[in-house]
Amino acid sequence: MTQIDTKRRQPLEGNARFFLNLFLVLTGSALVAISYNLFLLPNQIASGGVSGFATIVYNTMGIAPHITLWALNIPLFLVGMLLLGGWKYGGKTIVGTLFLPLVVWLTEDWTPLTSDPLLASLFGGIGVGAGLGLVFRSGASTGGTDLAAQVINKYTGISLGACVFFMDGLIVTLSAFAFSIELALFALIGLFITGKTIDVVQTGLGYDKMAFIITSEEGKVKEAILHDVDRGVTKLQASGGFTDDERPVLMVVVNRNEVALLKRTVQKIDHEAFVVVSNATEVLGRGFKMD
Repeated sequence: MTQIDTKRRQPLEGNARFFLNLFLVLTGSALVAISYNLFLLPNQIASGGVSGFATIVYNTMGIAPHITLWALNIPLFLVGMLLLGGWKYGGKTIVGTLFLPLVVWLTEDWTPLTSDPLLASLFGGIGVGAGLGLVFRSGASTGGTDLAAQVINKYTGISLGACVFFMDGLIVTLSAFAFSIELALFALIGLFITGKTIDVVQTGLGYDKMAFIITSEEGKVKEAILHDVDRGVTKLQASGGFTDDERPVLMVVVNRNEVALLKRTVQKIDHEAFVVVSNATEVLGRGFKMD
């Protein structure tokens, strides 16, 4: 039987956690700023957020993006700190709020990597999404419209997702008037790619699988999974919807390459077993990823 390393990694604490989070915020903010200057800004891709608004201001009024970012982010940060939790909230956000415009300023003379708006929206979206994903993993923020959305959500009850969508949509709409409808459509592509990349950074590329098993041979199947598949099993109490008879449900999480083994193991014992397998986008715990 394949053995799994069952030693638990101790979670980071104290100074180690603080410096790891600081590294993630600085690295993520720098990646967002560099992607912005190399792809989005020179191609007039205003894919939402304060940075998108800064793109519109720069190309219509000539004001440097880092000035617009600081001019909007700092007041939004102060409002967020006042209304959303004081220094406990602000301490997680101030680094990204100040550092991102600084890197935008320091890299403003770097040569753009492409003049193709499609490539710019794709790779700019990936870079910005990867950077924001790192920042979000640290529990921080880069400020901007995310702060405004949280304030609106708190005092109006409108969902956070709807607030962010509205503000990003407004900025993309403004870009259609400032530049062209075509560039606004490219901005939507960039916005979509950014969101998907954030999800990848947050949950990873891999998908584990979660299986629910209903079988009349519950004891034998449970033992086989524990010893042959070498995975833990959780027994859930359930009852049949038609008969109301009690029917325990076995829940087990496995890696993708273990799904076939799991199905063979169950069917060998009970070929009439009812098995449902679905994606588990993030699994934390022994035998899987440790946070």
